[in-house]
Amino acid sequence: MIPALRVPATTHPRRSSTPHNNEVVPMALLKPTLPDVPDITEWQQRSRSERLQVLTRHWVDHGFGSPVLVYSFYLLKLVIYVGGALTFVAATPGIGGVGDIASWWDQGIVYQKLIVWTLLYEVIGLGCGSGPLTSRFFPPIGSILYWLRPGTIRLPPWPTRVPLTKGSRRTIVDVALYLVVLLGAMYALLQPGGMAVAGAEGAGLLDPLTVVPLIVALAVLGLRDKTIFLAARGEQYWLSLFIFFFAYGDQLIGFKLVMLALWWGAATSKLNHHFPYVVAVMMSNAPLIRFRAIKRLMYRDYPKDLRPSWVPTMLAHVGTATEYGVPLFLVFFGDGDILTWVALIYMVLFHLHILSTIPMGVPLEWNVFFIFSLFYLFGAHGTHTVWQLHNPWLLAVLLPSLVVLPLLGNVRPDLVSFLPAMRYYAGNWATSSWMFRPAALARMAEVLTTSCALPTEQLTRLYDARTAALMAGKVQSWRAMHSHGRAHNGLVDRVAGDDPDVIVIDGELIAGFAIGWNFGEGHLHDDQLLRAIQERCGFLPGDVRIVTLEGQPIQRQDQHYEIHDAALGLLETGTVTVAEMRARQPWPTDGRNYPVHEVHRTEAGNAAFAAAASPQRPGTSAGATPAATS
Repeated sequence: MIPALRVPATTHPRRSSTPHNNEVVPMALLKPTLPDVPDITEWQQRSRSERLQVLTRHWVDHGFGSPVLVYSFYLLKLVIYVGGALTFVAATPGIGGVGDIASWWDQGIVYQKLIVWTLLYEVIGLGCGSGPLTSRFFPPIGSILYWLRPGTIRLPPWPTRVPLTKGSRRTIVDVALYLVVLLGAMYALLQPGGMAVAGAEGAGLLDPLTVVPLIVALAVLGLRDKTIFLAARGEQYWLSLFIFFFAYGDQLIGFKLVMLALWWGAATSKLNHHFPYVVAVMMSNAPLIRFRAIKRLMYRDYPKDLRPSWVPTMLAHVGTATEYGVPLFLVFFGDGDILTWVALIYMVLFHLHILSTIPMGVPLEWNVFFIFSLFYLFGAHGTHTVWQLHNPWLLAVLLPSLVVLPLLGNVRPDLVSFLPAMRYYAGNWATSSWMFRPAALARMAEVLTTSCALPTEQLTRLYDARTAALMAGKVQSWRAMHSHGRAHNGLVDRVAGDDPDVIVIDGELIAGFAIGWNFGEGHLHDDQLLRAIQERCGFLPGDVRIVTLEGQPIQRQDQHYEIHDAALGLLETGTVTVAEMRARQPWPTDGRNYPVHEVHRTEAGNAAFAAAASPQRPGTSAGATPAATS
């Protein structure tokens, strides 16, 4: 859990009655909806399991419990995104003003500029991974506030294989490359177009050479810092920039193939037992679903059994079938007729539903982009089918990213980020839990150069220590409600037991704090980040330990985990089974006896856990664990 903060006891009156299922869940304007905890000191003295039972049951009815103002922030962000796109497009010579949308919305340069604008919007940090639902309260973004600062942490993807990428310290060169990305996108957005090509009437198209600086700078920067490339959603928008170099008719086909790969990649990622958990958790947090009866219908037997019921399981299957079947028809058989428009409207409603749930991670602009793409590619240009491709080199450019990487990412998720692997919001991601001694956490916050304070400190400034502790706990309840969170419950107990001096923080929050961005990518807060932080903080053995849990390969029914110590390195590896996760509730039930398999301990691990079993010596261990089992 995130720290049980030591604060003075306060009292709050308990509600005198239990809410009924048919009651509407209330929402406050400014204050979050939190569990009724009269005595915060007593609450902090409870075990992790006891606290999680309260917090996860509260999640069923209230989700994160966000105040109305949080959702207003995301609505405002959507207005900025749409308004920015309209501004850049309407300023293009040859295109009418904002009021003349009907005359220009289907022009080729409009879609090109929307791609560039969305990439810029994301790489600034305004899109995915921003705001309160990603534990960014003040400031609500990190990215640009962090990546323009030399000395901050960068994470190269292949430091031992790509020359000139070693190290974890951001240099002036990295900052300059990031500026080129920003300026290159702005340069492309301000270009007048004018390339008159067959089929692209009106203002024509962008000269493809205008996006060369953006393509090159983002590629070079991505080799030095994978975080920025992923934040730019390079697997979609950067790849789409290459399509600008083809004839207009082939551009339309290329964009359609990118959309198809995104839909099919997302559908493939849901061929597992994890996705029903995601659906249940998402529906509990959906702001438009206000009735408790509907929320509790997502679970087998509230409050005893919080595993997904048949309802989210059915919805999961419908979502998977939708992302396979409807895009298949649109791309290969749609020709602009009435059936094409029926399928198009169905997919628009599908993405509007996702948008309305305001999912954690908030990929809202991404869904708006999809909705516009549906109308542009399959509505306005529905008669232009993939069978009309002229230049086969387009496939040579696209297929490695649209086919090879997703296939590799599903078979070897440890080698490919879930974003280019297109394994989207399906509950099957790499994750991590970080365990700190209090002095180590304070040292990290003091030593690192960051764009923000730790989430609990941000919340304490906004509210008070009691609210901060409970809201931090709600983040942990969100993780616990997923299938992989149930494995983390057991693995954290395996390392730390129920030691009240160990502060457990979800790796997502560490990434947002330490590298400026977080969006569900566990490879950004694994042992590579731990080593980068250790270089700066010099922790002692036992000060900081992390548990990393890799995503499930599509051909296996287990997941690989590792335990690392900041000072000692790798301590233990093993696997946990998906079946065991599915059998459990979202709170620890048997302490450190969580079943693990294929366990291997390093020499450092044997020594560390042997020391942990003996009487504690200050600063030497993050907790106790039993002997490894297999």
